[in-house]
Amino acid sequence: MKKPINVKSWYPWALVGALWIVAFLNYLDRILLTTMRDPIVGEFSLTDAQFGLLTSVFLWSYGIFSPFGGFLADKYSRRNVIIFSVGVWSLATVWTGYVSSFEEMIAARIVMGVSEAFYIPAGLALITDYHRGKTRSLATGLHFSGLYTGLALGGVGGYIAELWGWRYGFHVFGIFGCVYALLLLFFLRDRNEGAVAIDKNRPESSVKLAESIRSLLNERSYLVLLGYFVVLGIANWLIYAWLPTFLKDRFALGLGEAGISATLYPQIGSFIGVLLGGIWADRWSKANPRGRILVIVLGFTLGAPALIWMSWTSVFVIAILVLLLFGIARGFSDANLMPVVRQVVDSRYAATAYGILNFLSTIAGGLMVYVGGALKDAEIKLSAIYIVAAGLLLVGTWSLLLVKVKKESQE
Repeated sequence: MKKPINVKSWYPWALVGALWIVAFLNYLDRILLTTMRDPIVGEFSLTDAQFGLLTSVFLWSYGIFSPFGGFLADKYSRRNVIIFSVGVWSLATVWTGYVSSFEEMIAARIVMGVSEAFYIPAGLALITDYHRGKTRSLATGLHFSGLYTGLALGGVGGYIAELWGWRYGFHVFGIFGCVYALLLLFFLRDRNEGAVAIDKNRPESSVKLAESIRSLLNERSYLVLLGYFVVLGIANWLIYAWLPTFLKDRFALGLGEAGISATLYPQIGSFIGVLLGGIWADRWSKANPRGRILVIVLGFTLGAPALIWMSWTSVFVIAILVLLLFGIARGFSDANLMPVVRQVVDSRYAATAYGILNFLSTIAGGLMVYVGGALKDAEIKLSAIYIVAAGLLLVGTWSLLLVKVKKESQE
């Protein structure tokens, strides 16, 4: 008989550390492509719209399968879903380094999208199973800092491409992910093992997909969260997918410098944001149940207009400051969105709820990455696209003030 995990011990924070590495690999593997644009476009003779499609098909497959990944994590085992996801997407990363045609690369990106769809809902649900009110935002935020580190170091893809060719990075990081998936077999544990079930009155088999979706879509506050996350996905992917190209063209940077600038500075800001936003929200929520939402709203009320400033400036230092500020705002949001979801929806459907958020957000984001490439082919400036994205993000953020939340346990 397995010994029940003592959730008051070191394990909840060790879990955050283990999943931090998974989050790092998750975003590093997916972002490498955008920082290697020139050699990939050159080898396969792609248009900007075709290059954008490589990110779009990833996001569409990722989005479509996110609700199913969340549902499986709610119904069965968050641990097993996470391990499956890491192993398959790492194999797909290795495969990407061996593709011989544009069509094969499309196929590899679809497989990567499907496999990565299973991770975030399960990972965030597992973390928030172990971390309750007084540490929930900080733990979630620390996990997201792994995503930011992956995005930041994804910028080295430009340098890797210049030094060893664009395929090399996919081989190295893909193999590392395969090995790490094996290590997780021995470390990850579901919270509902032994005597520490998250909900002793609910057998796992009681969770049904149709029932989950119906319950979530009947909750008005959840629909507001859904609208916000769709707008956030549109803005984020328009910004991040084309930011290396924007900086390269606007400030006459080299491929490597543009790639690292586009990933490093926003992620530094986001790392600061998840720490400040996580600690602040955990404390504020003790006195005000809406504290987590208010942190998100305050962050983007300052961060979204900064994008307009970046679109106008010709001074690179100012662009860096804007990227830092926008990153801080995103960190506030990332640290608090899943904790807010758990204040709004039935706890039985937490992973499914986040999966549906991912579904619509990434479908919309993927479409806009492709549209961004098509608009660029039509000689419409990226700066104009960023200004529109900033306006949409402000409207979506302020809509969160309509969300009603439940008071959460501070255990």
